[in-house]
Amino acid sequence: MTEKRRRRLPRQVREQQIIDVAVQVFSKRGYHAASVDEIAELAGISKPMVYLYLESKEGLFIACLRREAERLVAAFHGAAAEGELTPELRLRAGLRAFFSFVSEHRDGWVVLHRHAAELSAAIAAESAQARRAVMAEVTALVRTGIEENDGPARLGDEDAEFVAHAIVGAADALTDWMADHPAESPEGMTRRLMNMVWVGMRNVLGGETWTPPPPTPPPDTSPGKG
Repeated sequence: MTEKRRRRLPRQVREQQIIDVAVQVFSKRGYHAASVDEIAELAGISKPMVYLYLESKEGLFIACLRREAERLVAAFHGAAAEGELTPELRLRAGLRAFFSFVSEHRDGWVVLHRHAAELSAAIAAESAQARRAVMAEVTALVRTGIEENDGPARLGDEDAEFVAHAIVGAADALTDWMADHPAESPEGMTRRLMNMVWVGMRNVLGGETWTPPPPTPPPDTSPGKG
């Protein structure tokens, strides 16, 4: 009876169950060490059923990448689009959604964050697409903030892309720090990064820029000096 009920599950539901288990196994063991046999056993189905739904181990990993990337982008977009927020509060909401995703879906983040260059070209391409989707959301957020700025600075698309890359790179790197400091909440991580990113960006939008100080002239060592 149990097996019959399983067979009646809609294909989409069954696929999601398989992906749920696969994300956990890939996160724990890595792509190469992960076993389709183990995934099938934990999902409560046969190995041929996994191949029937996802075609191959590579196809299964790509499905995991795609779903977790869509979840992350949706979380970021949804948080940043809530209500009538200022650019600063939209950025805060987006970063908090990101760190909340990493905290609540650690296995999914590990799958997304795995070094795709060591895997197949198809997986690397899917990983790059996932990163582009996240980058597009952050870039749009930064660009909107620049456009709404009424200060003296006149920044353009290249500036928005630069800031977005800096934010995404910093957030990526900070997930490792977050894992080493489990007591740090997503809100705490967001405030730390906002202090580093927004304060500087606010000053730039206000017309303030950093320039290196003039070089100190060498001491005069001519005869009779000193």
